[in-house]
Amino acid sequence: MSKSISISLCMIVKDEELTIGRCLDCIKDIVDEIIIVDTGSTDRTKEIVKKYNSTIYDFKWIDDFSAARNYAFSKANKDYILWLDADDVFLSEDMKKLKELKTSLDPNVDSVTMKYNIGIDEHGNAASSYRRNRLVKRARNFVWKGFIHEYLEVYGNIINSDISVTHQKLKSTPNRNIEIFRSKLKQGIEFTPRDLLYYAHELYDHNEFEEALLNYNKFLDDGFGWYEDNIRVCSNLTDYYQGEGKFEKAREYAFRSFQYDLPRAEACCRIGFSYLCENRLDQAIFWYELATNLKKPNDSLGFFNEASWTWLPHIQLCVCYDRLGDHKKAFEHNETAYNYSPNDHRVLYNRQYFESIGLKKSNDTAETL
Repeated sequence: MSKSISISLCMIVKDEELTIGRCLDCIKDIVDEIIIVDTGSTDRTKEIVKKYNSTIYDFKWIDDFSAARNYAFSKANKDYILWLDADDVFLSEDMKKLKELKTSLDPNVDSVTMKYNIGIDEHGNAASSYRRNRLVKRARNFVWKGFIHEYLEVYGNIINSDISVTHQKLKSTPNRNIEIFRSKLKQGIEFTPRDLLYYAHELYDHNEFEEALLNYNKFLDDGFGWYEDNIRVCSNLTDYYQGEGKFEKAREYAFRSFQYDLPRAEACCRIGFSYLCENRLDQAIFWYELATNLKKPNDSLGFFNEASWTWLPHIQLCVCYDRLGDHKKAFEHNETAYNYSPNDHRVLYNRQYFESIGLKKSNDTAETL
């Protein structure tokens, strides 16, 4: 039987009294050391943290998340370092998986990725997610890069686990990131392609679309971006032009995303939606059906919208076939959507509609009343 690894939990925090206890409660019996780096809390964060047999360090905030995280990592003493934010948790099933990983991990592994569920739908299921290097070997001295939207630069023997970290946000700091970016610009800091990307994301999120689009196109045209980032930029640009009703322009960017990797269900659903809005139903059906047949690249570190890979194309195919008068096919796609999301109000509404026109579920087939 392999020896259990030891784990240091490293966190950077500031004014997290609403969530820090919840986070530490789920992890305190799994990790062997808790390192907390406080960047200027004025609430009860430190008082709460002290209850968890943790070591607290103060770090002057310099508008640089990587600097704070690297300082936290420098204080770790155990075999591996696990990092979390204060509003992250491990749900009960993932706690069990992490405990099992701790006793079974090959010590030759340098990094373990975990799925990061950053959006939860109304039914408690993961709505959007991506992978992050979450548990890393301390002896490798991996370094955080980037003053904001930082990333941990890892290499070597990396494995993808089936463990998830779930983001449960309670408070919002909507202007913090864009203010940091603008401060860096005033200081004359030269942005890397990644900085440019995330500055564009912030502009987009703040509805400053003209400047966001300029920076997005510069990012794509410069050609230095990671392929997953390129795909995400194409998605945002597609959504922008869809919202403007410029469907042909929207499709240009959805198709452009195919240059960077195999087609993704998200892009296919966006293309399908553009054709549906134009009532070009045969084209819409083609792209939605393609979305249902794609294999999700589970080893990717990119962002994924779970709906696009599960129920969404089916409920849209239901709409398309119903408009064409093929109610049986429409019904079947709605039932497939139901199997993925049985409590979705749209699916349930459609079920009532189909029953009203004489179709209902019977032995996994459509039965005419």
